[in-house]
Amino acid sequence: MNRRGKALLVLALVAVVGMAFRVSWNALRDIANAVGADRTAATLYPIVVDGLMALALVATLVLAGRDRTFALRVLGTYTLASLVLNYVHGLVPELHGSTVEWGRLADWDPANWALVLLATSLPVGSIYFGSDLVAKVLHHRPDTATDAEKSTQIEAERSTSDLGKSTPTPLAPVTELPAVGAAAPETAARERLLEQPGLPTDPTDPVGHAPRRSTGPVPQSARTPRPNRTAGQLLDEARTVTADWPVEALTAEAIRKAVRTSSANGRTLRDALKTERVRRESEQPDEVAA
Repeated sequence: MNRRGKALLVLALVAVVGMAFRVSWNALRDIANAVGADRTAATLYPIVVDGLMALALVATLVLAGRDRTFALRVLGTYTLASLVLNYVHGLVPELHGSTVEWGRLADWDPANWALVLLATSLPVGSIYFGSDLVAKVLHHRPDTATDAEKSTQIEAERSTSDLGKSTPTPLAPVTELPAVGAAAPETAARERLLEQPGLPTDPTDPVGHAPRRSTGPVPQSARTPRPNRTAGQLLDEARTVTADWPVEALTAEAIRKAVRTSSANGRTLRDALKTERVRRESEQPDEVAA
């Protein structure tokens, strides 16, 4: 809707409100005369009631949040009060006419007292609520940001929230410190590396570096020149190396290191060598006796 259409709409609204105000004028003026107001006060009474309704309506268009809710409540309360007084004026013919200076608003005394209290309290309420609404409107600070700025700010906030937060890599906790005189971490790593079966004990290998796994067939040029030994060849080599060893020195670890084989082969060779030693020792007394 363009500006001209909005201006016409506002003028039509002012015209309707003005005619409704004129229609309600006689009823509220006669009510004011019936509760004891003089001619001047009775003439101004409709402005006090219906005028505050117009003020509350304007305040609802300006304020926001709780202040707007308060303005709507004031508007609803005074609209209901004006409706009740207009209804009473239509039920009591004696109130019609501006010459009436005193009268009853209802035949039943409690109803008459309640209506008189309502009619006389509206001017006091207009002073309080009208001042409060004006103060709220004067102290209201509208948001001066344009719609484009608001949309830009919202998009920026969304973009910022969508960015992933970098999480630092957690450091491995130190469970315990090496004791005084214990082997260094490099030495311990090297010993664990040497204990793995089938690994060569090359002293030039960097300490603590695990061997890389092969991703395919090993080329012939990269293979070890030493051929695979059979069980009999390993046993013969172990017999030659350990020929002058005492029985107590025949351990799987010592044999493994001597012939450079796996731990499982070391245990097998140990058992075989010990069995041969025991058999040999048992045969010697028989030969001496013969």
